[in-house]
Amino acid sequence: MTVPTMQEQAPGATRIVVKVGSSSISGDKAGQVVPLVAALAATHARGAEIVLVSSGAIATGMPHLRLLDRPTDLAVQQAAAAVGQNLLIKRYQEQLDGFGIVAGQVLLTAGDLENPKHRSNAERAFDTLLALRILPIVNENDTVATHEIRFGDNDRLAALVAELIGADLLVLLSDVEALYTRPPGEPGAEPIAFVGAGDPLTGIVVGESDTGVGTGGAATKVAAARYATDAGIAVLLTATEHVARALDGERIGTWFEPATATESAAG
Repeated sequence: MTVPTMQEQAPGATRIVVKVGSSSISGDKAGQVVPLVAALAATHARGAEIVLVSSGAIATGMPHLRLLDRPTDLAVQQAAAAVGQNLLIKRYQEQLDGFGIVAGQVLLTAGDLENPKHRSNAERAFDTLLALRILPIVNENDTVATHEIRFGDNDRLAALVAELIGADLLVLLSDVEALYTRPPGEPGAEPIAFVGAGDPLTGIVVGESDTGVGTGGAATKVAAARYATDAGIAVLLTATEHVARALDGERIGTWFEPATATESAAG
Protein backbone atom coordinates (compact mmCIF):
# COMPACT_ATOMS: atom_id res chain seq x y z
CA MET A 1 0.00 0.00 0.00
CA THR A 2 1.34 3.42 -0.91
CA VAL A 3 1.60 5.80 2.04
CA PRO A 4 -0.43 8.91 1.22
CA THR A 5 1.68 12.07 1.16
CA MET A 6 0.51 15.59 0.47
CA GLN A 7 3.80 17.50 0.50
CA GLU A 8 3.36 18.35 -3.17
CA GLN A 9 0.72 20.85 -2.05
CA ALA A 10 3.36 23.02 -0.32
CA PRO A 11 4.33 25.09 -3.40
CA GLY A 12 0.69 26.08 -3.85
CA ALA A 13 0.37 27.55 -0.36
CA THR A 14 -0.17 31.31 -0.48
CA ARG A 15 0.26 32.23 3.20
CA ILE A 16 2.90 30.25 5.09
CA VAL A 17 4.21 30.32 8.63
CA VAL A 18 7.66 28.79 9.11
CA LYS A 19 8.98 28.09 12.61
CA VAL A 20 12.64 27.40 13.36
CA GLY A 21 14.06 26.40 16.73
CA SER A 22 17.03 27.73 18.68
CA SER A 23 19.13 24.61 18.28
CA SER A 24 18.86 24.85 14.48
CA ILE A 25 20.25 28.39 14.14
CA SER A 26 22.60 28.90 17.08
CA GLY A 27 25.99 27.63 18.17
CA ASP A 28 27.68 25.47 15.57
CA LYS A 29 24.50 25.55 13.47
CA ALA A 30 24.29 29.34 13.19
CA GLY A 31 25.29 28.99 9.54
CA GLN A 32 21.92 27.39 8.76
CA VAL A 33 20.43 30.89 8.76
CA VAL A 34 21.93 31.35 5.26
CA PRO A 35 20.14 28.48 3.47
CA LEU A 36 17.00 29.06 5.57
CA VAL A 37 16.72 32.65 4.36
CA ALA A 38 17.48 31.59 0.79
CA ALA A 39 14.59 29.10 0.90
CA LEU A 40 12.22 31.68 2.36
CA ALA A 41 13.29 34.22 -0.26
CA ALA A 42 12.65 31.75 -3.10
CA THR A 43 9.15 31.10 -1.77
CA HIS A 44 8.59 34.84 -1.30
CA ALA A 45 9.65 35.37 -4.93
CA ARG A 46 6.90 32.98 -6.04
CA GLY A 47 4.42 35.42 -4.56
CA ALA A 48 3.68 33.61 -1.31
CA GLU A 49 3.32 35.53 1.92
CA ILE A 50 5.83 34.29 4.50
CA VAL A 51 5.97 34.71 8.26
CA LEU A 52 9.00 33.36 10.13
CA VAL A 53 8.62 32.43 13.79
CA SER A 54 12.18 32.23 15.05
CA SER A 55 13.43 31.11 18.41
CA GLY A 56 16.99 31.92 19.33
CA ALA A 57 17.04 35.26 21.15
CA ILE A 58 18.19 33.80 24.45
CA ALA A 59 20.62 31.38 22.78
CA THR A 60 22.07 34.20 20.66
CA GLY A 61 22.50 36.44 23.69
CA MET A 62 24.08 33.81 25.93
CA PRO A 63 27.69 34.14 24.67
CA HIS A 64 27.54 37.92 25.13
CA LEU A 65 26.56 37.41 28.76
CA ARG A 66 29.33 34.77 29.08
CA LEU A 67 26.79 32.04 29.74
CA LEU A 68 27.67 28.47 28.81
CA ASP A 69 24.24 27.01 29.56
CA ARG A 70 20.70 28.29 29.08
CA PRO A 71 19.87 30.32 32.22
CA THR A 72 17.08 29.14 34.49
CA ASP A 73 16.70 32.46 36.30
CA LEU A 74 13.92 34.52 34.68
CA ALA A 75 15.75 37.85 34.99
CA VAL A 76 18.86 36.44 33.32
CA GLN A 77 16.72 34.91 30.56
CA GLN A 78 15.18 38.33 29.97
CA ALA A 79 18.61 39.96 29.84
CA ALA A 80 19.91 37.37 27.38
CA ALA A 81 16.82 37.86 25.22
CA ALA A 82 17.22 41.64 25.24
CA VAL A 83 20.76 41.30 23.89
CA GLY A 84 20.11 38.36 21.59
CA GLN A 85 16.92 39.54 19.87
CA ASN A 86 18.66 42.52 18.32
CA LEU A 87 21.54 40.38 17.08
CA LEU A 88 19.19 37.70 15.78
CA ILE A 89 17.17 40.14 13.66
CA LYS A 90 20.39 41.73 12.40
CA ARG A 91 21.64 38.31 11.31
CA TYR A 92 18.44 37.64 9.38
CA GLN A 93 18.34 41.09 7.77
CA GLU A 94 21.93 40.79 6.58
CA GLN A 95 20.93 37.68 4.62
CA LEU A 96 17.60 39.10 3.44
CA ASP A 97 19.39 42.16 2.02
CA GLY A 98 20.77 39.95 -0.73
CA PHE A 99 17.24 39.24 -1.92
CA GLY A 100 15.88 42.75 -1.53
CA ILE A 101 13.55 41.70 1.30
CA VAL A 102 12.93 43.75 4.42
CA ALA A 103 12.22 42.04 7.74
CA GLY A 104 9.70 43.31 10.25
CA GLN A 105 10.16 42.37 13.90
CA VAL A 106 7.04 41.23 15.78
CA LEU A 107 7.36 40.37 19.48
CA LEU A 108 4.33 38.83 21.16
CA THR A 109 3.27 37.64 24.59
CA ALA A 110 0.51 35.14 25.28
CA GLY A 111 -1.60 38.01 26.58
CA ASP A 112 -1.42 39.73 23.20
CA LEU A 113 -3.34 36.88 21.57
CA GLU A 114 -5.75 36.40 24.47
CA ASN A 115 -6.83 40.04 24.70
CA PRO A 116 -9.36 40.71 21.89
CA LYS A 117 -8.15 44.26 21.23
CA HIS A 118 -4.48 43.30 21.20
CA ARG A 119 -5.28 40.27 19.02
CA SER A 120 -7.10 42.46 16.51
CA ASN A 121 -4.19 44.89 16.44
CA ALA A 122 -1.73 42.04 15.87
CA GLU A 123 -3.82 40.63 13.04
CA ARG A 124 -4.01 44.04 11.35
CA ALA A 125 -0.27 44.52 11.73
CA PHE A 126 0.48 41.16 10.10
CA ASP A 127 -1.94 41.83 7.23
CA THR A 128 -0.35 45.22 6.58
CA LEU A 129 3.21 43.90 6.71
CA LEU A 130 2.39 41.06 4.34
CA ALA A 131 0.55 43.36 1.94
CA LEU A 132 3.69 45.51 1.84
CA ARG A 133 5.76 42.38 1.05
CA ILE A 134 7.61 42.64 4.36
CA LEU A 135 8.74 39.37 5.93
CA PRO A 136 7.59 39.39 9.58
CA ILE A 137 9.97 37.67 11.99
CA VAL A 138 8.11 36.68 15.14
CA ASN A 139 9.37 35.68 18.55
CA GLU A 140 7.97 35.57 22.04
CA ASN A 141 8.71 38.82 23.85
CA ASP A 142 11.07 37.10 26.28
CA THR A 143 12.28 40.39 27.72
CA VAL A 144 8.93 41.08 29.38
CA ALA A 145 7.25 37.67 29.48
CA THR A 146 7.02 35.91 32.84
CA HIS A 147 6.74 32.21 33.60
CA GLU A 148 3.00 32.66 34.20
CA ILE A 149 2.20 34.31 30.87
CA ARG A 150 4.61 32.56 28.49
CA PHE A 151 3.53 30.61 25.42
CA GLY A 152 5.80 27.84 26.70
CA ASP A 153 7.48 27.21 23.35
CA ASN A 154 7.53 28.76 19.91
CA ASP A 155 5.87 25.74 18.30
CA ARG A 156 2.66 26.76 20.06
CA LEU A 157 3.27 30.41 19.19
CA ALA A 158 3.70 29.47 15.52
CA ALA A 159 0.42 27.55 15.50
CA LEU A 160 -1.39 30.47 17.13
CA VAL A 161 0.09 32.93 14.61
CA ALA A 162 -0.86 30.62 11.74
CA GLU A 163 -4.45 30.59 13.00
CA LEU A 164 -4.43 34.36 13.58
CA ILE A 165 -3.40 35.23 10.02
CA GLY A 166 -5.37 32.47 8.28
CA ALA A 167 -2.30 30.63 6.97
CA ASP A 168 -2.81 27.60 4.78
CA LEU A 169 0.51 25.95 5.72
CA LEU A 170 2.60 25.76 8.88
CA VAL A 171 6.14 24.40 8.55
CA LEU A 172 7.77 23.29 11.81
CA LEU A 173 11.55 22.98 11.50
CA SER A 174 13.89 21.27 13.96
CA ASP A 175 16.99 19.08 14.03
CA VAL A 176 14.95 15.98 13.14
CA GLU A 177 13.76 15.29 9.60
CA ALA A 178 10.34 13.85 10.53
CA LEU A 179 8.11 12.60 13.31
CA TYR A 180 9.20 9.12 14.36
CA THR A 181 7.32 6.30 16.02
CA ARG A 182 9.64 6.75 18.99
CA PRO A 183 12.61 9.04 19.71
CA PRO A 184 15.13 8.80 16.83
CA GLY A 185 18.08 6.66 17.77
CA GLU A 186 16.02 4.23 19.79
CA PRO A 187 15.67 0.70 18.38
CA GLY A 188 12.67 0.36 16.12
CA ALA A 189 12.19 4.09 15.50
CA GLU A 190 10.58 4.64 12.09
CA PRO A 191 9.73 7.92 10.32
CA ILE A 192 6.06 8.75 9.80
CA ALA A 193 5.30 10.31 6.41
CA PHE A 194 1.62 11.15 6.92
CA VAL A 195 -0.69 11.86 9.85
CA GLY A 196 -4.36 11.92 9.01
CA ALA A 197 -6.71 14.49 10.52
CA GLY A 198 -7.73 13.38 14.00
CA ASP A 199 -5.22 10.51 14.09
CA PRO A 200 -4.61 9.82 17.81
CA LEU A 201 -1.11 8.49 17.00
CA THR A 202 -1.72 5.49 19.22
CA GLY A 203 1.49 3.74 20.15
CA ILE A 204 3.69 6.66 19.13
CA VAL A 205 6.27 7.74 21.72
CA VAL A 206 7.40 11.37 21.53
CA GLY A 207 10.04 13.10 23.61
CA GLU A 208 11.08 16.55 24.76
CA SER A 209 14.09 18.65 23.72
CA ASP A 210 17.43 17.93 25.34
CA THR A 211 19.54 20.38 23.33
CA GLY A 212 20.21 22.71 26.25
CA VAL A 213 19.30 25.84 24.26
CA GLY A 214 15.67 25.27 23.29
CA THR A 215 12.45 24.45 25.08
CA GLY A 216 10.59 22.41 22.47
CA GLY A 217 10.69 18.82 21.27
CA ALA A 218 8.59 16.30 19.37
CA ALA A 219 5.79 16.55 21.93
CA THR A 220 5.41 20.31 21.51
CA LYS A 221 5.48 19.98 17.74
CA VAL A 222 2.77 17.34 17.73
CA ALA A 223 0.65 19.51 20.05
CA ALA A 224 1.18 22.54 17.78
CA ALA A 225 0.38 20.46 14.70
CA ARG A 226 -2.86 19.25 16.26
CA TYR A 227 -3.89 22.81 17.12
CA ALA A 228 -3.16 24.04 13.60
CA THR A 229 -4.80 21.13 11.78
CA ASP A 230 -7.90 21.49 13.93
CA ALA A 231 -8.02 25.06 12.60
CA GLY A 232 -7.84 23.79 9.02
CA ILE A 233 -4.13 24.48 8.48
CA ALA A 234 -1.86 21.87 6.93
CA VAL A 235 1.38 21.22 8.81
CA LEU A 236 4.72 19.94 7.57
CA LEU A 237 7.38 18.88 10.06
CA THR A 238 10.96 18.41 8.87
CA ALA A 239 14.60 19.31 9.53
CA THR A 240 15.83 22.87 9.03
CA GLU A 241 18.43 21.69 6.53
CA HIS A 242 15.60 20.38 4.30
CA VAL A 243 13.48 23.54 4.30
CA ALA A 244 14.10 24.39 0.64
CA ARG A 245 13.12 20.89 -0.48
CA ALA A 246 10.05 21.01 1.76
CA LEU A 247 8.83 24.33 0.38
CA ASP A 248 9.46 23.06 -3.16
CA GLY A 249 7.04 20.18 -2.52
CA GLU A 250 9.40 17.23 -2.22
CA ARG A 251 8.14 14.21 -0.32
CA ILE A 252 10.04 14.83 2.85
CA GLY A 253 9.23 15.04 6.54
CA THR A 254 5.81 14.43 8.08
CA TRP A 255 2.63 15.92 6.63
CA PHE A 256 -0.24 16.54 9.04
CA GLU A 257 -3.54 16.66 7.21
CA PRO A 258 -5.85 19.57 8.10
CA ALA A 259 -9.24 18.69 9.54
CA THR A 260 -11.13 20.39 6.72
CA ALA A 261 -9.54 18.08 4.15
CA THR A 262 -11.14 15.05 5.77
CA GLU A 263 -14.45 16.84 6.25
CA SER A 264 -14.52 17.82 2.58
CA ALA A 265 -13.74 14.26 1.48
CA ALA A 266 -16.50 12.91 3.71
CA GLY A 267 -18.96 15.37 2.20
